[in-house]
Amino acid sequence: MANTDGVVRVPIGANGLASGDPVYVNHYDAGGGHWSRTIIFGRDSAMYVAVGSTCNICVETSTDRAAVLRFNEDGSGKRVYSSGLRNAVGLAVDPRTGAIWATQNERDNLRPEHENLPAEELNILTAGGDYGWPYCHDDRVPNPEFNDAARCAHTIPPALAMQAHSAPLGLTFLDHATSFPVDYRGDLLVAFHGSWNRDTPTGAKVVRVQVRNDKPVGVEDFITGWQQSNGSRWGRPVDVLVASDGSVLVSDDSGGNIYRVTGPAAR
Repeated sequence: MANTDGVVRVPIGANGLASGDPVYVNHYDAGGGHWSRTIIFGRDSAMYVAVGSTCNICVETSTDRAAVLRFNEDGSGKRVYSSGLRNAVGLAVDPRTGAIWATQNERDNLRPEHENLPAEELNILTAGGDYGWPYCHDDRVPNPEFNDAARCAHTIPPALAMQAHSAPLGLTFLDHATSFPVDYRGDLLVAFHGSWNRDTPTGAKVVRVQVRNDKPVGVEDFITGWQQSNGSRWGRPVDVLVASDGSVLVSDDSGGNIYRVTGPAAR
């Protein structure tokens, strides 16, 4: 389990319940903004943990921040796997390639059009990859606070740009979503938690990302309705998961619900 300050290991008994106290297997920088952490294990059995930035736009003093960290399976051997990721809340392993995909919550208050800039991102992570923050956004566009095009030139642009301020969080590949048609199986779902500082709110929905040749090529609405026409919301999606029966589970931290979604029978 990934806590704000480190990963803990919890022993599980034969009944499937915790049978002992949590024990830390590693630590990383805590405090500041973006307190949530995401943990996955890669195809290489290594542990990957996303640690968000302390701020909206700043140069971090700790290399743990605004990064995805890689550890050995037992939690030892910390190193930075990918950097320049302001807040990579969602992580998932591509079932075809083994690559790690990450959703990216980009910066706020970008002049002159903060409501629609910059795009939120879907990134395919690489070892040693720098994805730009805080120096740049979108496809190597310098942030005005630094205005350093040379620093941006060797960064990696997003694999897919998505609506600004949608707050993409959890994502899941649909390869085991057997309650959905076959043409969904190579795609993935992303939960949009929704904006907080737009005059016209956006997000609060789940989107389907189409994947072709192992790359994201487009995005479309999958589940909407949590946000009403006046901008008010009765729910905010957080995460998505394919259940063992081939359905999809969606968590909602505003309504306090988990929804089960099934599609048409597979053909």
